[in-house]
Amino acid sequence: MTNYVQVAPGDRAEYRDGTIKLHGPEGFEGMRKAGRLAADILDALVPHVVPGVTTQELDDIVYRMTVDAGGVPATLGYRGYTKSCCISINHVVCHGIPSEKPLKDGDIVNIDVTPTLDGWHGDTSRMFLVGDVPLKARRLVEVTYECLMLGLEQAKPGNRLGDVAHAIQSHAEKHRYGVVRDFCGHGLGKLFHDSPEVIHAGRPGTGVELKPGMFFTVEPMINLGKPDCKILEDGWTAVTRDRSLSAQFEHSIGITEDGCEIFTKSPKGFDAPPY
Repeated sequence: MTNYVQVAPGDRAEYRDGTIKLHGPEGFEGMRKAGRLAADILDALVPHVVPGVTTQELDDIVYRMTVDAGGVPATLGYRGYTKSCCISINHVVCHGIPSEKPLKDGDIVNIDVTPTLDGWHGDTSRMFLVGDVPLKARRLVEVTYECLMLGLEQAKPGNRLGDVAHAIQSHAEKHRYGVVRDFCGHGLGKLFHDSPEVIHAGRPGTGVELKPGMFFTVEPMINLGKPDCKILEDGWTAVTRDRSLSAQFEHSIGITEDGCEIFTKSPKGFDAPPY
């Protein structure tokens, strides 16, 4: 049985206890500000994601922008993670660690940022195309973004998480892509990761019922090949087992009375490439 808890104004709601928190206007306002900062950071990275730039240089920009805005990168120090964002290249599914490795012409890159602002988490990721990217890679990126937006169309009161998952899975598999099952979206707010878990493959009419005030991420990871992943020895980096390309987009949303509000939408219209 799903337990929902209404968050009262001023309630810090910083404990993960298995309940699904329902937020009011205060929470929506906090998430708008955090989400706007996250989107602004990804917008600012657009001219910097070019052949020859190192992923550490991009991480440095994320750190500076977050701190200058009065925020804190949620990933910095999270379970021992030492960077301000995750940068996943080509066959890396998620949680790629920024380093001195330069980007190359033809790479596809996911950059995932989560600034914390006034205690609220703005969690979002986008794909970036580096230089001249092959058609099959560009098409994977396009379809992955379509999967995200089709999923968000199902994010409304009375629907269930299975409806969101089914919309994503059916579109990806129509193109013969694999939908990653090893990682999922999640509730968030004052917590970085909270209930519910948001899977990206499933049956319509199943799972947690969506109610106004729920905050969570939808972040499908779509592989050009099979959906299977493995984690490298660093304990973070997840890659496709068959070395096929992988793409991901992520938004943080809040369920409203008649649909959902996307907290992390790009102010510049840079929600999906080409930018």
